[in-house]
Amino acid sequence: MVGEKKYILAIDHGTQGPKSAIVSTYGEVIDWAYEETPIHATKGGGVEQDPEDWWKAILKTAKQVIDSGNVKIDDIIGVCNSSQWSGTVPIDKNGNTLYNAIIWMDTRGATYINKAFHGLINVSGYSLTKILKWLKLTGGAPSHSGKDPIAHILWLKYEEPEIYEKTYKFLEPQDYINFKLTGKIAASYSSITVHWVTDVRDIYNIHYAPSLIKALKVDGSKLPELKSSIDVLGPLKKEVAEELGLNKDVKVVMGAPDVLSATIGAGAIRNYDTYFYIGTSDWVICHVPYKKTDIAHNMASLPSAIPGRYVILNEQEIAGGALQYLRNNILYHKDELLKEEQVPDVYKIFDKIVEKVPAGSNNLIFTPWLIGERTPVEDHIIRGGLYNLSLEMTREHIIRAVFEGVAYNVRWLFMYVEKFVEKWKRKENPNLGKHDPIIPELSIIGGGGNSDIWCQIFADVLNRKIKRVKNPIQANARGAAFIAAVGLGYIDWEDIPNLMEYSKEFTPNPENRGIYDKLFREYLNIYKTTRKIYKRLLNQ
Repeated sequence: MVGEKKYILAIDHGTQGPKSAIVSTYGEVIDWAYEETPIHATKGGGVEQDPEDWWKAILKTAKQVIDSGNVKIDDIIGVCNSSQWSGTVPIDKNGNTLYNAIIWMDTRGATYINKAFHGLINVSGYSLTKILKWLKLTGGAPSHSGKDPIAHILWLKYEEPEIYEKTYKFLEPQDYINFKLTGKIAASYSSITVHWVTDVRDIYNIHYAPSLIKALKVDGSKLPELKSSIDVLGPLKKEVAEELGLNKDVKVVMGAPDVLSATIGAGAIRNYDTYFYIGTSDWVICHVPYKKTDIAHNMASLPSAIPGRYVILNEQEIAGGALQYLRNNILYHKDELLKEEQVPDVYKIFDKIVEKVPAGSNNLIFTPWLIGERTPVEDHIIRGGLYNLSLEMTREHIIRAVFEGVAYNVRWLFMYVEKFVEKWKRKENPNLGKHDPIIPELSIIGGGGNSDIWCQIFADVLNRKIKRVKNPIQANARGAAFIAAVGLGYIDWEDIPNLMEYSKEFTPNPENRGIYDKLFREYLNIYKTTRKIYKRLLNQ
């Protein structure tokens, strides 16, 4: 380990709002503050946020933790931001925003992506020649959903041409916040990944692919220059340093988007060390040694925040969001009759209820596909539901079924992650038995990791040991701090696993193996038998 303990102002800029935290260069979260920012949904699939709301909230929360006095100002030596991914902020040459940020949930660009990738011979909606070219260079391709930044840019080009023409640079939320901090414009190799216009075949020489940019008919000059996640972008702007009360020589490190920063904050540094995140959405991730794409299950190994490394990248749409839906739309709906009612800390109540219901929820199955799914199937038409509901069941069964349904969905993804890495893992471990688990344990982070009963359900459904990272909700901020600490020379990547702390471990209960294996098989059958029904219901 290198250097003495100092501190990083780590910004975890999520969709619901930013958290600012003071984190040591060894990953200890000293203090944090949160401020919610509004989301603006528009007709036709538009989902936007005002970047000024982001910036005001970041300044407010940052000043709150800095002014708390828990650490000396002189000991804060860096700033690193981890933002929501797959968004687009158009700015002019003076750095002014020209339009609201189009965020990762926005689907208005789907039409233009589908047109760009249509051809004479199509596979899963993609021209065969085009998709092969994209997979070769980038490892993936823009989603049909229109949620990728390149779809946002195309939508602006064709629907808001004046905004497109005036745009000097299109920035990810990650890179926009860095611009506000420093006045300098750049994207990281990791933040630019889901634009799907970079050649990542040589992990040590990632660069824009002019042929892909030309094929999409986008002006490549409007894309930012590229840097590594551990590069120092610059010092804080003088006025920002003064407003925050920090020294003018405090350095801003590029950082990485939320998913990749969380990977560092979860301690998943070595190849195949796997973790999963349970927040509004969920993902399962580990580092892998090579570039590979599983097009059938919408997964690929793409650039990590660690220079010269790949991670297998995947995400599912809804996890904890299913509990939010249950709370806000069913149990505590904001209608006239309940507008005066005080909503309790319902998640703790959910935990107590679920603990009392036997595993399997009396064979009730919930599917959390409330806005479709990304992986292991890309299907924006499927929808959520409760299956096998009967009169003898109660609210308690339904709540536990929601917890279990999210766990089934994670298992569905996890089994393909294991298959993705199996060949490499067996080659490196020739003594691994035929029936030995490829990935024997997973770490958990995110708000869902705070629930003991949910962690146990995950252990039972996945049949794997689950290790809860200490303070799991702060993994993004911890990851940002680790990235800055490496970039500023205080630690090395290899130090991070030894710096991780775990608050509890959960082992599978063998008594629940049979019921969960049976229900998981039926879970998969539900998808196979209902997808055509949903297609008819949605008139697709």
